[in-house]
Order: sequence, then structure tokens, then C-alpha cells
Amino acid sequence: MSHPPPGPAFRAGFTCLAGRPNVGKSTLTNALVGAKVAITSDRPQTTRRVIRGIVHRPDAQLILVDTPGLHKPRTLLGERLDSLVRSTLTEVDVIGFCIPATDPVGPGDRFFARELENVKKTPVVVILTKCDAVPPERIAEQLVAVSELGGWAGVVPVSAVTGFQLDVLADVLVSHLPPGVPLYPDGELTDEPEQIMVAELIREAALDGVRDELPHSIAVLVEEMGPRPGRDDLTDVHAELFVERPSQKAIVIGAGGTRLKEVGSRARRQIEALLGTRVYLDLHVKIAKDWQRNPRQLRRLGFYD
Repeated sequence: MSHPPPGPAFRAGFTCLAGRPNVGKSTLTNALVGAKVAITSDRPQTTRRVIRGIVHRPDAQLILVDTPGLHKPRTLLGERLDSLVRSTLTEVDVIGFCIPATDPVGPGDRFFARELENVKKTPVVVILTKCDAVPPERIAEQLVAVSELGGWAGVVPVSAVTGFQLDVLADVLVSHLPPGVPLYPDGELTDEPEQIMVAELIREAALDGVRDELPHSIAVLVEEMGPRPGRDDLTDVHAELFVERPSQKAIVIGAGGTRLKEVGSRARRQIEALLGTRVYLDLHVKIAKDWQRNPRQLRRLGFYD
């Protein structure tokens, strides 16, 4: 009696979405996972943590590691972020090098391409992001420019906004994963603790609308979070927003506290969607002078050596 041929082996592994700051890495992570697991902003340097988004497929489990953009560090925080990126690049099965179709290939992309030459054993797939924002001939020009940067394992133009070729990208990334068993339970979308995700949602809401006047210096610490005693339909969240100077504190709070109230209601909606309960959100703004340059403050805010 003949048996049917065995199906393709299940694959499971890690891919790192990397590139210079603000090329659409977090938006792409969210689009591939199908849920909001990484915070997005049109301000460069928004991502500060390695966030893993998990793509579940019948034939594979693709774990996305979203890194901060690699850049020339100006602060101690910047140095920590860069060493985080470099260590991540050596630990994944395949690297997705994100380059936007909207900008000419520039010094930042070339810098990153040179960095990737040091990661000899890991295949690199170039992901041409933001393809919905340019005409087809611009994409063709960018494909030529990108191919001249190095020898890549593949080049895939995509749009996280319209979904263009996201399935093709997932197929290409999965093809570089080793055979293995699922690494996370079905249905789990990220391994980030909820408290950290809540802090990131608050930070995203605080950045919205003040990108021009407020330097990139907001950190959020969730001091306390949990169901209200006697109620399982309401979660209490107490969080502190840290800025570096009194002038920044005034911007975050706004005239008569109006801006902080808007930040709270925007963040609360996102947190309720994440937790699946109603949320009472208590926000306070504090000054932590020059926290991006202070090792003790960095540790307190979760950025370790």
C-alpha cells in the first residue's frame, strides 16, 4: 500500500527587521502580525525595545524582532540601542533590511549595508517599504539602486498600508527558517509583558502632535497595573511620563492640562483594545533631568547595560 508523500516540514525561527531609523519597520511588524504590537510614529527613533511579533501559519511560525534604527549615537541611550541592534543581528535566522521606496538610497542605508557585511552567516532579504507612496517606475529605479548595495538573498517590494506583497515577503522570510516545532503557543502575538506594551502605547499617544516642538525625550514607566479589587471588568493603570526639562513638561501637559487629558483618552482607547477590559488611566508628568545620558535613570526606565 502506497503512502502519500510527507508534507513540507514545519519551520520556525526568528527574523530581524532592521535598517536606518524611520523606514517603516514597526508598521511592517504590525501588518505582518495583523495586530498592533509595535508602536509607530513618523518621528525617527521611536522604537526603543526589541519587540517580537509572532506570525502564525499552518506551515511555519515566524517571530519578528523589531529593533531600533541603527544610527550614529549621540547619547548613552543611543549607544545602548546600537549595541542592542548589533547583538540582535547575530542571533536571528534571517535579516529583513528595510529601505523605503520613497527616498533615494542614502548614506544611512549604505552605512547599514556595510554593517551587514559583518554578519556573514545570516541571509539578508532587502524589503522595499512604502511602495504604495510611489509610482511603479520609482520602485524599478530603487530595485536597481538596492541591488548595487550588496549581494542579497532576495529583494521584495511591499506596502504595509495596502498589504501589497506581504504574503510574498512572509514566504521568502519563512524559506530561510530552519525546520522545527512552534516556539510559542498558537494565538500568542508577542512575548512583550503587557505592562511594557501599555507604557509604549502611552508614549506613542504622548508623542502624537508634538513631534516638531518636543525633542525625542519622553519615557514612560507603568508604576502599577491590575484589576480593580472586586471588579474583573476594570483595570487600573498608574503611569509616569518622564521628560528632561520643565519646558517639555509644559508642552506635554498643555494649557490647563488639556493636552495631557487628550493623551490619556487616546492611550486609554488603545490600552482597552489591548487588554479587553475598561481602563482607568492615571497619568503624571515628571522631570528626570537629562535621563538619556544618565546610567542610573536609564536603568530605572528599563534600558539596561
